[in-house]
Amino acid sequence: MKPLFFPTLNRRRALWRMAAALAAVGGAWTQAGAAQRLRIGYQKSSALITVLKVRGTLERRLAPLGLQLSWHEFTSGLPLLEALNLGHVDFSADVADTVPIFAQAAGAQLTYVAQEAPSPTAQAIVVRQYSPLRSVADLKGKKVGFAKAAGAHYLLLAALEQAGLSFQDIQPAYLAPADGRAAFERGAIDAWVVWDPFLAAVLNQTPSRVLADGRGIASYQRYYLASTPYAQAHPEVLRALYQELKAAGQWVKQQPQAAAQLLASAWGLDAATVEQANGRRSYEVRPVLAPALGEQQRIADTFFAEKLLPKKINAREVALFPAGA
Repeated sequence: MKPLFFPTLNRRRALWRMAAALAAVGGAWTQAGAAQRLRIGYQKSSALITVLKVRGTLERRLAPLGLQLSWHEFTSGLPLLEALNLGHVDFSADVADTVPIFAQAAGAQLTYVAQEAPSPTAQAIVVRQYSPLRSVADLKGKKVGFAKAAGAHYLLLAALEQAGLSFQDIQPAYLAPADGRAAFERGAIDAWVVWDPFLAAVLNQTPSRVLADGRGIASYQRYYLASTPYAQAHPEVLRALYQELKAAGQWVKQQPQAAAQLLASAWGLDAATVEQANGRRSYEVRPVLAPALGEQQRIADTFFAEKLLPKKINAREVALFPAGA
C-alpha cells in the first residue's frame, strides 16, 4: 500500500519513521499471529476508546474470540491513519472529519465503521482574554496556530470564508496541540484553533476566550475506521467494537461525573475540565451512511481548492461497514 498524501516532505519522512517504529515495537508478527490480535490506534481526544481501555470492556467482550488487544497512542489523526494504511494498526479510534479525506485522496484501503453525531462546539478559535480581536474578521494579518489537516484546519478555513477572508489573509502556524498550547501561552500566536479536551483545558487554565466555534460553520463529526482487509476478514470483531463504543457513549452521557473522573485520571486533567469537554461532545455513535457524507464532500472540496489534496475526490465513494446490521 502506498503512503498517504501529505503536504510536506518532512512530514512524510517523519511518518515513515513512525511507521517503522511501530513495526519494531509490534515485532515480526506472522500472518497467523496478526489474525489473533486487534491493534487499536487512538489519540488523547479518543474519549470512548479510553473508557473501554481503562474499564477493560473490550478485553472481556473479545476474549471468547481468542483476540489479544494492543493499544497504540498517536499525537494526531494523520499519523494514526498513516499507520492504519500501512497495516501497523487494524482499527482507528475517532479522528476528525477532515482526516479520512486525506486518506481517501491517497487511495488508502480504509473502511468507515462508525461516526459520532455532530459536536460543533467541541472545537473553537480561541484568543487571550484581553486580546483586541473580537471577531473572525479581526484575524486578518494575524498569526493563527492549528494542526494541519485536522478538523481545526477546516473550521478555520470555513470561518475565514464566512467572514469574507481567505487563507492568504492570515499567517498560518502549523502546530500539534502541545506545541500550540505553548505558543499560545507565550504570545507567539494571536489565536489558536483546537478541539476538546485541549479546548476545555486552555479555557479553564489560562486567561482566554472563544472567538468562534463550529456552530453554523463546521459540524465536527468524528469517524472510526478500520483497514479494509481487516474489515472484510473480521466483521464480527468490528460489530462487537461498534456495540461497545455505542454503549460507552451512552454511559458517558448518563454518568457525566463518573466518566469525567475516569477520563481525568487517564488524561492527567482535572475532572471539572473533562466534564466540560464531554458536555460539548455528542458521543452518539451511529453507522456511517453515504447520504450523510455531504459535509465530507464540502471538506474535500475546500482542501482541494487550497491545494492541500492532490486530486478531487467523491467523498461518498468509500467503503462503509454495515455496523447497524
